[in-house]
Amino acid sequence: MTTAAGPADPWIRRYHPAPAAPFRLVCLPHAGGSASYFHPVSQALSPDADVVAVQYPGRQDRLREKCLEDIREMADRVFSSLWPLTDLPMVLFGHSMGASVAFEVARRMEDKGLVPAALFVSGRRAPSRHRDEQIHLKDDEDFLAEIRALDGTDASLLDDPEIRRMVLPALRKDYKAAETYRYVPGAPLKCPVVAMVGDSDRKAPLEDVRAWAEHTSAAFELEVFPGGHFYLGGQPQAVVAKIRSHAAALTGTRGTRG
Repeated sequence: MTTAAGPADPWIRRYHPAPAAPFRLVCLPHAGGSASYFHPVSQALSPDADVVAVQYPGRQDRLREKCLEDIREMADRVFSSLWPLTDLPMVLFGHSMGASVAFEVARRMEDKGLVPAALFVSGRRAPSRHRDEQIHLKDDEDFLAEIRALDGTDASLLDDPEIRRMVLPALRKDYKAAETYRYVPGAPLKCPVVAMVGDSDRKAPLEDVRAWAEHTSAAFELEVFPGGHFYLGGQPQAVVAKIRSHAAALTGTRGTRG
């Protein structure tokens, strides 16, 4: 059994450490997102969960590092950083692009004999439901128009030229990663999957989100919230409550090596 102790890892942020919690929640951000997006989630769940937020390179304190542009490479790096933290049952939560990364991390965990306690996938169609999107190839004006149309909480920051200069490279690389990701068929996950989505999310139609059920041999549940792609920002308490209730029900029987 590994422990959570060890040197600082640039991929990992823990804003409210709770090593005595019954489970560890790992949060993986959306395209262009940072670990700090999940600070409110960490605060709300502590000390009921030990919340870990993933920090991709190319943003915030990792701004000078090379951005990645491949979901599988992201998953490899995240998995490597999470492996020392498997002393608690692990729940994975990914939003949008982060859901694809979380799915691939779950696959890697199960390949190593560790079944996650649960996989929460938010605002993302199932891996088997591919859509041909090439937003990352658009010029800056059209690319930013697509970002603003999603009505994310940070969209207004893109009006600042200096901030645009800093965040555009990571945004483009993330969009490339998300849009070029292709599902490789394989055995369904052994862990339960909870899919969460806004009822007006044009990026994740309900029929495509329901298809996550095809990717697990365990329980599947669908939670639909009012709102669009960034429904989380408008009702964080409701979302956190769902995570808490689902995770509490699931961590009693999953998350052990076998």
